[in-house]
Amino acid sequence: MKEDFLQFVWQYQYFDAHDLLTTEGEAVQILDKGRWNLDSGADFQYAKIALDGVTWIGTIEIHLRASDWHKHAHAKNLAYENVVLHVVWEADSPVVRPDGTILPTVELKKRVFGKALQQYNNLLTSPHTIPCSSQWANVKPLTQVQLLDKALLRRLERKAKAVGEMLKDNAGDWEETAYQLLAKHWGMKTNQEPFGRLAQRLPLKLIAKHRDNALQLEALLFGQAGILQSISSPDDYTFELQREYHFLAQKYQLQGKNLSVVEWQFGKLRPANAPSLRLAQFAVFMQQIPHLFSYFLHTSIEEMLKKPLLETSDYWHTHFSLSKPTTSKIPQLGETAWHNLLINVGATILASYAQHTQNEDYMEKAIELLQRLPAEKNAVLEVWQGLGLKVKTAFDSQALIEQYNELCSHKKCLQCTVGASLLK
Repeated sequence: MKEDFLQFVWQYQYFDAHDLLTTEGEAVQILDKGRWNLDSGADFQYAKIALDGVTWIGTIEIHLRASDWHKHAHAKNLAYENVVLHVVWEADSPVVRPDGTILPTVELKKRVFGKALQQYNNLLTSPHTIPCSSQWANVKPLTQVQLLDKALLRRLERKAKAVGEMLKDNAGDWEETAYQLLAKHWGMKTNQEPFGRLAQRLPLKLIAKHRDNALQLEALLFGQAGILQSISSPDDYTFELQREYHFLAQKYQLQGKNLSVVEWQFGKLRPANAPSLRLAQFAVFMQQIPHLFSYFLHTSIEEMLKKPLLETSDYWHTHFSLSKPTTSKIPQLGETAWHNLLINVGATILASYAQHTQNEDYMEKAIELLQRLPAEKNAVLEVWQGLGLKVKTAFDSQALIEQYNELCSHKKCLQCTVGASLLK
């Protein structure tokens, strides 16, 4: 058993409260169970109880064992001074306050409703990827909708908070933050991290200065990526890039700040995801859309849904990598890749700005964008679909990915709308 189950039991009062007594024999009447506190401090705030007819207002702390009070050093923490009732599964030892009085304690070991405990154990010991899979047929459609809504909002708020941290690091510069977020996701899953580090080592202000010169822009990107330095037998174009980067690196004191080529994953990739080709496409995108933050904030959803045509230079019509010509057809930025960027960058920027400005219009736009985009495809979503869920839009897929990653995979069923409904 986990402590959160006992908190859940108290929240919904899933125990026999008839003739409830403390371990010292005091009669307990629950006038207000309090508000479940998910932050630091006692588990339930603003509670109201009566002990032998005397009313007490304060907080309630939940533990599996009474001795956990001392293990968690609550006796020395001022945040627990106003605890009026200690609720435990097992009262293995009395808890004495600093003034010598005994903390009123209630043991629930023999009072929790058996059905709730059995359902909880079923979820906790479930061998399925989704713990409640075997009981999913009992979940009402409305509860399923509520699960999606809550999970999607939780995902947007969590991702928005992460962008807020990036914004702090960038001294409140939204454009720089949008640029770094875009670069990270431009690398797709395989090269996400090196793309993100590249954006941190090549500030947007340098991109902006050389945006109108395609050769210089590519030189900066490939040079800071560490790819130019790894080519010992350059062709004419690569030689031009190397010469241009040597000049720009000296001008802006970039020496030693570049990545190493070994940080990039080149093997076992589809041609469309080759890092050199992705860098070339990124350069074109930065030329076409100079103000990324404004683009995601103010461009209509209809316009954003139109995949941009990234017309690279002639060189990239015959190359996946520098100095390595190919006769294969060079792919453009795919529609799936563009949708991925709208999901992970566009919707995230909108949600973060909504959180930052307390303007719900931007959150609504983020949600509408996800509703207009098709669902992603992966193994986790296939499991959800196997339960009968229709995963049609990015709203659905993002919500279910969040639900699995943050709750199901950790068996946090008590924090889940579906888990709570099954226990009820």
